[in-house]
Amino acid sequence: MSGSVILIPIMDNSGKPTTAQIVLLATSSALTAVFYTIYRRKSATATRLKEAQKISIDQDLKSILMESPGHCIPYAVIEGVVRSVKDSLNSQFVDGCKGVIERLTLREQKMVWNRTTHIWNDCEKIIHQRTNTVPFDLASHDESVATTVRVIRPLDSAELDLETTYENFHPVAQSLTDVIGHFISGERPKGVKETEEMLRLGSSVTGVGELVLDNSLVRLQPPKQGLQYFLSRLDYDSLLRKQQARVRLWKILTATFGIAACIILFFVLRRRYAHYKERRKLQSLQDEFKEKQRRRLRELDLEEDAISPTTCVICLGRERSCVFLECGHVCSCNECHHALPEPKRCPLCRKTIERVIPLYNS
Repeated sequence: MSGSVILIPIMDNSGKPTTAQIVLLATSSALTAVFYTIYRRKSATATRLKEAQKISIDQDLKSILMESPGHCIPYAVIEGVVRSVKDSLNSQFVDGCKGVIERLTLREQKMVWNRTTHIWNDCEKIIHQRTNTVPFDLASHDESVATTVRVIRPLDSAELDLETTYENFHPVAQSLTDVIGHFISGERPKGVKETEEMLRLGSSVTGVGELVLDNSLVRLQPPKQGLQYFLSRLDYDSLLRKQQARVRLWKILTATFGIAACIILFFVLRRRYAHYKERRKLQSLQDEFKEKQRRRLRELDLEEDAISPTTCVICLGRERSCVFLECGHVCSCNECHHALPEPKRCPLCRKTIERVIPLYNS
């Protein structure tokens, strides 16, 4: 029967990044880009807010606007007191409470079973919301000043933090059948939270937007050129600090995920470089081994074609008779294996020989 050779596949570490590394690198890079975009937008908003022209509501306001190009200041800051133009809104729950913006909200509160963490989580969802508004002005804190500023499209503004005037929670009455059904469905209703919020008459408000003189009426309206429109119960300095704090938050998030992406990329590139150096070293050893093999053939006065494919690559005399693990190479006879210096390494790939399996040819 002709001789046969067992071929064991070589376990080659390609040095390519793992799936987890690719996912982490892609995720951190994407989040860095998203956070950086938000940071740039928030930073631009805070910068423009800081550069906005502060205007006082006084007798000189109309004169200032008359002298401005187009009777307009593109981005101005004014601080004043809320006054209704004609009618005002009455609170539906609090006697004597009047305002110019009223927001009624119904929020459903329930507990939802998380199948991953196996715990009940609180969940809140708006099931109904209605906002009522009436025209209103911002007047000077000095009651002797008759000049006022009409606020246009207040619901388009950011930071419109209304004052909570009423809040009540209506729990859900549950029977035993309902409780069992909720446990089966994974949702346990807790009740409905009813809230009323208002911008009350007399409230101090900071407005930031486009200030326009239209005939004898001074208007504060949403600015052009993508600038942010603000109506806030905070004063100007507090509003600016709040925007700058948000800028710092997004800056920290951008830097954190950017550094994480750089660290992951560094380890990926380091692994690739280490693999490249290992391949160069292995190629050099293989070239050196082949050169010694050719010298050995010349010493034995043999041609390369005369050597059997199953001949030991070290002595070129005996048959290969052992398998090296973990690399899987079959290249040596048992005698040459025992003659290898410690620590024993495969003569082909230079990996450490963990164990040897005898190879029997028939």
